[in-house]
Amino acid sequence: MAGRINDEDVKAVRDAVPIDAVVSEYLQLRNAGGGNLKGLCPFHDEKSPSFQVSPSKGLFHCFGCQEGGDTLTFVMKIDHLTFSEAVERLAAQAGITLRYEEGGYNPAHQRGERIRLVEAHKAAAQWYAEQLAGGAEADTGRAFLADRGFDQAAAEHFGVGYSPQGWDHLTRYLRGKGFSDKELLLSGLSQEGRRGPIDRFRGRLMWPIRDIGGDVVGFGARKLYESDNGPKYLNTPETAIYRKSQVLYGIDLAKKDIAKSSRAVVVEGYTDVMACHLAGVTTAIATCGTAFGGDHIKILRRLLMDNGSARVIFTFDGDAAGQKAALRAFEDDQKFAAETYIAIAPDGMDPCDLRLAKGDDAVADLAEPRTPLFEFALRQITARYDLDTPAGRAAALDEAAPVVARIKNSGAQHEVAVQLAGMLGILDTQFVVKRVAQLARWARERGGKGPAPGPGRPRQGGAEAYAAPAPAAPRGPALTLRNPVFATERELLKLALQRPELVSPAFDAYGMDEFTAPPYAAVRQAVLEAGGAEFGVQDPQEYLVRVREAAPDDTVRAMVTELAVEAIMVHRGVKDVDEVYAGIQLVAVRRRAVERRIRDITGRLTRLGSQGDPAELAAVQNELWVLQQYDQALREHGAGAL
Repeated sequence: MAGRINDEDVKAVRDAVPIDAVVSEYLQLRNAGGGNLKGLCPFHDEKSPSFQVSPSKGLFHCFGCQEGGDTLTFVMKIDHLTFSEAVERLAAQAGITLRYEEGGYNPAHQRGERIRLVEAHKAAAQWYAEQLAGGAEADTGRAFLADRGFDQAAAEHFGVGYSPQGWDHLTRYLRGKGFSDKELLLSGLSQEGRRGPIDRFRGRLMWPIRDIGGDVVGFGARKLYESDNGPKYLNTPETAIYRKSQVLYGIDLAKKDIAKSSRAVVVEGYTDVMACHLAGVTTAIATCGTAFGGDHIKILRRLLMDNGSARVIFTFDGDAAGQKAALRAFEDDQKFAAETYIAIAPDGMDPCDLRLAKGDDAVADLAEPRTPLFEFALRQITARYDLDTPAGRAAALDEAAPVVARIKNSGAQHEVAVQLAGMLGILDTQFVVKRVAQLARWARERGGKGPAPGPGRPRQGGAEAYAAPAPAAPRGPALTLRNPVFATERELLKLALQRPELVSPAFDAYGMDEFTAPPYAAVRQAVLEAGGAEFGVQDPQEYLVRVREAAPDDTVRAMVTELAVEAIMVHRGVKDVDEVYAGIQLVAVRRRAVERRIRDITGRLTRLGSQGDPAELAAVQNELWVLQQYDQALREHGAGAL
C-alpha cells in the first residue's frame, strides 16, 4: 500500500503549479476583473461562463453548480483521480520529488493506477516511434505514410509509430521497464494469450491518442498487411484512462488555436488531422472510432467559450456514410452556441487525399465555412421525398419544419423558412413561415424540448432530437442576499478570506452568533479553527487550504471556496477595497449583533418587571446601558470603537 505523501511536499506542489496554468489546459479563460479569470464550467453544461479562477488564491469556483476547490481538487475532479494521483501528476510537472511517510518511497509500487497506466502508454508511444524511425521491419509503415504525403518529420510531430509483427515485443519491453502483467492488461496494450500476455497491436501503424492535457491514453492502429485478419483500424479498448466517446484525436495540439480563433474543424481520421495541421489548419481534430457526440461537444464548447461568433466546421466524405455522419452531427447542433457548418471537398475527397491531389492551399480552403449544417440537413431531408406531388411536399414539410424551428437565431430562422418554402416548391411562403414559428413557440413553451411529434413527423427527425439538455440544478445553501444582513455578513467573510490583513485582528474577536445565516456561521467557525484571519495575514495560501480543510462538510467547503473567489462588492461612494471599506463591514455586522442583543435584554427586562429580583434587575439594566453606550460609540466612531 502506498505511503502517505509528506504534507510539506503537498504544499510545495500546490505552490509550484499555478491554478490558471492547469485549468487553461482544459478550457479557455478570460479576464473576469479583480484579478480573477472566467470560463465555461467543465463540470456542468452552461451557456454563459460562471466558472471563476482566482490565481492569487489558487482556487476555482463555479457559481452555477457550486463545484470548487484548489488546484489539486480541480485535477482530481476533471481527470477522476485520487488525491495521491493528483499530487503525483502535478509533482511530475513541477519536477518535485515526493516523500512518502509510512515505509519510504518506492516509485514502482506507490503510484496510483491511472499514473501507472499513463506511464505505460508514454513508454509504449516512445517505443513504437523508435520502431518506425529505425526498424527495418517498419519499411511498410514508412511507405504507407510517404504515399500519403507524410515524411519522418511529420511522423515525429504527431508521434506516429510502428508495432512489430511479433507476438510480445512490446510486452517484454514494458516488463523490462518495471510494469506488471496486470498493468499491461489493464492498460489495453497487452491482451491475454494462451501462455500469458501478448501484444494487442502487431504489424500496424500506430497513432498515439492524447487527452486534452497531453497524456497518451490510447492508440489507433492501422492495418498494413493482407495477412492481418483484423479490422482496418483497431483502437485501444475502453480502459480506466481511455473512453473513446470522451477523447478527440489532435486536441492536445489544436486546443490553443481553437481557443484563440474560436474555430474548430472536425475531420474523420488520423491522417486527415495530420494533413490539415501540415496545411496550416491547426484547429483540426477527429473522433477515435466513434461518432461525434455529446461528450465531444462538451470538450469543444469549453475551448470555444461557446459564443455566437464561434465556428465548428465538419468535413465529411461525400459518400453515403459521410452524409449519414453529417446528419448525426446535426442532431447535436443545438448543444452548441457556435455556428456549425459542413464542408465536402470536390469529388468527395477527404483532407488527406485533397492535400495529395491539390496541395495545402486546397485543404486550407476546404476548412473555410461553407454550407450551414442545418441547410445540409434540410437538403438531405427533402431529397427523400417526391416533391412533384402534394403529399410528398406535405410529408417533407412535416419533417423539415421542426429542423428550421430549432435554428437559434430568430432572424435566420425566418429567412430559412422562406428558403424551405422555395426548396419544397410551396408557393404560399407565409404558410411555411407560420408553421415554423408555431413549432418554435411550442418548443419555447416546453422549455426547449420541442413539440411532441405529430402525425407524419418521424420521431428521430422531429425537433425533440435537437433539444439541449437541461442545466444541472445548483447545489449549496440558498440564501436571500437581498436581505442586507446576509449581504453584509457575506462581504465580511469575503474580506476575511481574501483580504485578512484588512479585518485582522478585529474579525477574530467576532463570535459565531454574530453571523445569522447558518452557512456563514459555519464558515466563521472554519476560519477560527484554521487559526483565524491573523494566520491569513502570515500565510495567505496555506490559510485558505486550512479553512477549506476545517469545513465540516462539502457544502460548507464549497461555500468557503465561493466566498474566496467571488468579487468583493464595492458599494457606491467607496473607491476601493481598503481599511475604510473593511471597517464599514465590520461595524455593520457588529452593530446588528449589538442591536439583536439589546432587543433580547429589553424583552428580558419587560418579563422581569417590577417583581423581579432587585440584584438581577440591576445587572440586566447595567448590561443594557453598556450595550447602548457601545452602540452609540459604533455609530459615532465606526471601526475605531471595535
